[in-house]
Amino acid sequence: MKNVSDIKLSVALVTRNRPDSLNRCLKSLRNQNYQPFEVVISDDSDSAISSEIQAIAARWNCRYILGPHCGLYANRNHAALACQGTHIRTMDDDHEFPENHFQIIQKVVESDANSIWLIGEYWEQPTSLSPFYLPGEIQPRGYSKPPQNLDDCFAISDGSAIYPKQIFVNHRFLETFKFGSLYLEFGARLKALGFRIRCCTDTYIIHHYLAGERSFNDENMQRKAAFLTAYLTYSNYQFNIFKKIECLSYFTLISLLTTFKIKKYDFTIFDLWQTCLLANTYIKYFKQEKYAQII
Repeated sequence: MKNVSDIKLSVALVTRNRPDSLNRCLKSLRNQNYQPFEVVISDDSDSAISSEIQAIAARWNCRYILGPHCGLYANRNHAALACQGTHIRTMDDDHEFPENHFQIIQKVVESDANSIWLIGEYWEQPTSLSPFYLPGEIQPRGYSKPPQNLDDCFAISDGSAIYPKQIFVNHRFLETFKFGSLYLEFGARLKALGFRIRCCTDTYIIHHYLAGERSFNDENMQRKAAFLTAYLTYSNYQFNIFKKIECLSYFTLISLLTTFKIKKYDFTIFDLWQTCLLANTYIKYFKQEKYAQII
């Protein structure tokens, strides 16, 4: 980027069946003293609700597009590819923003336009006692934890990250599983490709996260997404033989416990084998630099 005046921040907002939440998010966004270049809303809602979503988008002067209805990550890719700015700010419909949020992230991007910037979150209006959640790095057993180095990591934030638009020319979120922790793979992959990933500590989002109100609940898909992400990371993107062994040992154990009905984890030996084959296909594409096929 030659000049900071060239930077245009697009918002790629994904939504599905939550008109009230979307309206709250857009009201908060439009109350900001500094506005993004554009707001693109990609709508995966059921047909009975989509007209209401479209009306909300128009009310808040946003560009509305129909989503692909193939899951969250397909919708994220769809929204990002529709953006026309130089940088893409991912967003969910259950977010609100503190004062000066967009002004701050504009300045952060101007300070380093080539990096990926991540934003942490509160799950309530913050007080001195409120826990603050940083974006996480995938761990060998499939969960994530905050990075030790906030200025150069492979963490990723599903709905609150800023990417140079150029990234989406060649790279996408994996769409293999519709939901789950698959987004964490994107951070590990982009880091392996040489992109710098940094956490912005000057602002945050308020994420109205309610686990009981999720539109998706599939433990089998969650397990497969977690295993695929962890295995790809430690056998390829951030290779570590000990963490690779830990990953394989852990997921093999829970698959055996499930298969032999000792404990129900919704992850069988067949799931393990099938996901390993898929991971090895992606590793082959990565090593051959066939990045467009990693999707």
